[in-house]
Amino acid sequence: MRYVVTGGTGFIGRRVVSKLLARDDAAEVWILVRRSSLGEFERLAQAWGPRAKLLVGDLTAPGLGLTDNTVEEIGAVDHVVHCAAIYDVTAPEDEQRAANVEGTRAVIDLARRCDATLHHVSSIAVAGTYRGEYTEDDFDVAQELPTPYHQTKFEAEQLVRSAPGLRFRVYRPAVVVGDSRTGEMDKVDGPYYFFGILATLARLPRVTPMMLPDSGRTNIVPVDFVVEAVVHIMHLDGRDGQTFHLTSPKTIGLRGIYRGVAPAAGLPPLVGSLPKATAASLLRATGRTKILRNMAATQLGIPAEILDVVELRPTFSADNTAEALRDTGITLPEFKSYAPRLWTYWAEHLDPDRARRDDPAGPLVGKHVIITGASSGIGRASAIAVAERGATVFALARNAAALDDLIAEIRRAGGDAHAFTCDVTDSTSVEHTVKDILGRFDHVDYLVNNASRSIRRSVISSTDRLHDYERVMAVNYFGAVRMVLALLPHWHERRFGHVVNVSSAGVQASSPKYSAYIPSKAALDAFADVVGTETLSDHITFTTIHMPLVKTPMIAPSKRLNPIPPISAEQAAAMVVRGLVEKPARIDTPVGTLADFGTYVTPKLSRRVLHQLYLGYPDSAAARGVTPPPATPSRRPRRPARAVPSLRVPRPVKRAARLVPGVHW
Repeated sequence: MRYVVTGGTGFIGRRVVSKLLARDDAAEVWILVRRSSLGEFERLAQAWGPRAKLLVGDLTAPGLGLTDNTVEEIGAVDHVVHCAAIYDVTAPEDEQRAANVEGTRAVIDLARRCDATLHHVSSIAVAGTYRGEYTEDDFDVAQELPTPYHQTKFEAEQLVRSAPGLRFRVYRPAVVVGDSRTGEMDKVDGPYYFFGILATLARLPRVTPMMLPDSGRTNIVPVDFVVEAVVHIMHLDGRDGQTFHLTSPKTIGLRGIYRGVAPAAGLPPLVGSLPKATAASLLRATGRTKILRNMAATQLGIPAEILDVVELRPTFSADNTAEALRDTGITLPEFKSYAPRLWTYWAEHLDPDRARRDDPAGPLVGKHVIITGASSGIGRASAIAVAERGATVFALARNAAALDDLIAEIRRAGGDAHAFTCDVTDSTSVEHTVKDILGRFDHVDYLVNNASRSIRRSVISSTDRLHDYERVMAVNYFGAVRMVLALLPHWHERRFGHVVNVSSAGVQASSPKYSAYIPSKAALDAFADVVGTETLSDHITFTTIHMPLVKTPMIAPSKRLNPIPPISAEQAAAMVVRGLVEKPARIDTPVGTLADFGTYVTPKLSRRVLHQLYLGYPDSAAARGVTPPPATPSRRPRRPARAVPSLRVPRPVKRAARLVPGVHW
């Protein structure tokens, strides 16, 4: 036997190929593969062996992208198995039409040229919204086809049925889920979209009484049953022109799915049923109600398109299939017998939230964290603190020697860290660094935007120094944004990522003498606030730390002239760790909150206090054009005349303040 299989590297197709190659009478199987899937073919071909032949083509290309010479090389074929299609209800209509309809037209032409029987894998979607029993002999019964997927699968089957002189068999599987023996599945689809909600319910106490509507009924079959049935039926004599429903005799609703996965998921028991009309009214929603419903579904990770087709209206008879499989041992297992394996596989491999799960040993254990500006100060202390908690640290900075010292220190302490020389002001440098990290270490969980530059100079002394503002923005704002943009596609795909931006309490206080530095941090704050509203459904979140003054090399030129005593780099690192673990939207200090509050309540007084601070807080020595005298231990620099004293807040007050939403000290 000689075969051609389309979609041979797909979920159903690769199992069909394996089943065919396992037959004693199989000579060779030609597999149509897109160039983008060549790597997957090479991986599978190691197990398939030399009888698996590669056909580089594309379902959407004219003639499948195969030349006449290639078709001649294939020669006469016994069977063409057409598995390739777009099965995603949410895919754009033009893409579905190109693959499902025009692709099938090209496959029909190939089957004719190879003088083969075409085995067309269709779908129960061709029945659309037909109410009543839909038999294997039914096709066009004036049913409505509610989505482009339903329409294109209908038109594709229609092409097969109407092709003159074509030998064909049609297979209509129900909603295909994972393997009933292993649970293996390749993507989130069908009932899997609701597994995320069930995982949330699993966090409830086991004694929580649960009630669900018996709605969302669908027809489910495991992939191994579909493949075994197709491969067996395609080799039977006298079955050309027939259609075979690969369906379950019973539909299953949300309650049945819940009960099936409950043991593996640890779900509370069902104690009753909600009226079916409760869910039905939402599924049939229109106007503003539908918009709100779709918004809520998106937040829950459910494509809105799914809700319009979640309730299966037709029922399906499968007389042809039952007769063809009689006495073969190929039987359809009950959903409850294999549902726990589906859940376990989903939880371990497909759960979009699995990247967000904390390791039982600690919330940062095993996490991958990028820290910019890691060669000194807050960045260095944060890298050490994060590594101590079990994370893998990717330390970025321009100073390679300092990075090497940091990595050596972390590794001596038993931590895992890797150095990457990177200039965040250079797009090429950032792009190459991020690609290098993802290529070598697979993923990134967290980004700490710490790299920073500060200038203390009054604006009257800066009127001819626009470059000061540009170079500060280049690091503090554009550098951080550049890092976020480089990681966003990766996080979007993983549905998880968190950014900690090290900002400044000066943003809240509008500290004078920092007209270059403070606005650059304020811009980053605004960027995080805006982007965070867009990425919430992808679970990509931001924490802004309005960091107080920290004793680092960056503030060294100020010596002890700073208006508030600085905290240590280690204390600052503790704030960064908290941002990674707790992920609040912002972390402030009491002084920053007081300044913020004063801006709204007593704006005139706030400006007057800040102006007095401006008068008593000198420009840096560089700004004044003088060479600072060397520091001597015996002399203590005088503090500014009108310095703001350090605000020490009692612990009970801090705890009380944290009860206010949005206040995190």
